[in-house]
Amino acid sequence: MVVAACSGPATTVQCAMNPLKYLLAYPADLQAQVRRIMEAKGLAAFLRDKYPVAHGIRSDRALFQYVSGLKGEYLRNAEPVDKVLFDSKIHAVKHALGLHTAHSRVQGSRLKASHEIRIASVFKDSPPEFLRMIAVHELAHLKERQHDKAFYKLCSHMDPEYHQLEFDVRLYLTHLDLSGERLWAGDGSRNTTE
Repeated sequence: MVVAACSGPATTVQCAMNPLKYLLAYPADLQAQVRRIMEAKGLAAFLRDKYPVAHGIRSDRALFQYVSGLKGEYLRNAEPVDKVLFDSKIHAVKHALGLHTAHSRVQGSRLKASHEIRIASVFKDSPPEFLRMIAVHELAHLKERQHDKAFYKLCSHMDPEYHQLEFDVRLYLTHLDLSGERLWAGDGSRNTTE
């Protein structure tokens, strides 16, 4: 999922100066609500109150099993996912939250496709809801390549709270951009799903 930090009429300079650059596509009244939260108790407290516990998926193997479970539940007929992993080279604040890539290669007289999902390692320490939102987003790309109406309908089918979670992930990105503090890293409240 590539985060369009500056979409619309904002220039690069305006974007760099705007603390809500991940929320520019949202209505002004919603951005005003976020500013009030930031002034009152701060995004960190708001997000920790709403999402008190980090997920317990610590390994790429566990992540693969988790994403495969979601795929099996919602996208049985979609092409298989061959690899799922946390990727430290994806910088969530600057580029993407996750990536779905498809590789095709000739194998004998056939064309073999493989699909990989890579999730930014910053989400190794995040609430289960955030991880699910990113996994759902990347899985939806198995069926829908573009971020269009059909894509978001599929995301909402797999997770009815998808749009709220995407907004909350953008709040977390805003927090990370402003402070650099990972809210759930080593918090001790983590589940131990392996």
